Amino acid sequence: MMETTPRRAAIIAGIGYVALFVLAIFANFFVREGLVVAGDAVATFENIAESELLFRAGIAAFLVIFLLDVVVAWALHIVFRTVDQTKSLLAAWFRIVYTVFLGVAAVFLFAAAQLAGDASVLDGLSTGQLAVPVTLLLDAFNYTWLIGLAAFGVHLAILGAMIVRSQIASRILGVILIAAGAAYMVDTFAHALLADYADYADVFLAIVATTAVIAELAFTVWLFRRAGKTGLMAPPSDGSSGAAGSVDRDKVLVRSQ
Repeated sequence: MMETTPRRAAIIAGIGYVALFVLAIFANFFVREGLVVAGDAVATFENIAESELLFRAGIAAFLVIFLLDVVVAWALHIVFRTVDQTKSLLAAWFRIVYTVFLGVAAVFLFAAAQLAGDASVLDGLSTGQLAVPVTLLLDAFNYTWLIGLAAFGVHLAILGAMIVRSQIASRILGVILIAAGAAYMVDTFAHALLADYADYADVFLAIVATTAVIAELAFTVWLFRRAGKTGLMAPPSDGSSGAAGSVDRDKVLVRSQ
């Protein structure tokens, strides 16, 4: 079986990130944000019931994201394991944890689609009464995903720290990734700690969205640039960290930039 080199892994991760961007825009912004009306459970229920196929397409997109994130976690581990195998594995695990939470969150979307698309399961209830459980399921999706995003933030911060320390890429990219990771974590804790979070929601959203888009787009570009360079690092043969016993290899990494 052909070995997956860091160069090939960088290509896989880059393609995965492009697919994730497209799917996330469709599922989260076009479908979810387009159908959910903040503060109006009845309108949300009616939107989902009237656009059931679109809503289910959004669920399918989230499922593909769920699967792709596992592949991206694996690919990034291969790219970074020669920098520091232990930290690379830790970063991969945090992304996997995030992915598991996303998968669990998708279950609530399935349930919401079932209620909105087949009202007979709750015969005798009015539209307003049916809208309540659907809204609760959508909220459960949001909060489950939100907890997962805290783990995703740790994943980005670890990658950023490895970049800053090893200089495998520009330190600016590492700092931006750390900032994006911190924004995800702060937003999750703010949801938990601030009873009046809604008053600051727009500010937190702007911070998270800005740092995340800049960081992950720049990271994707770097992955493709990295894949296009020759002299990429080979996987460690002894299973040790790239930070120990691999000085020559690290020099190659820096020169290949």
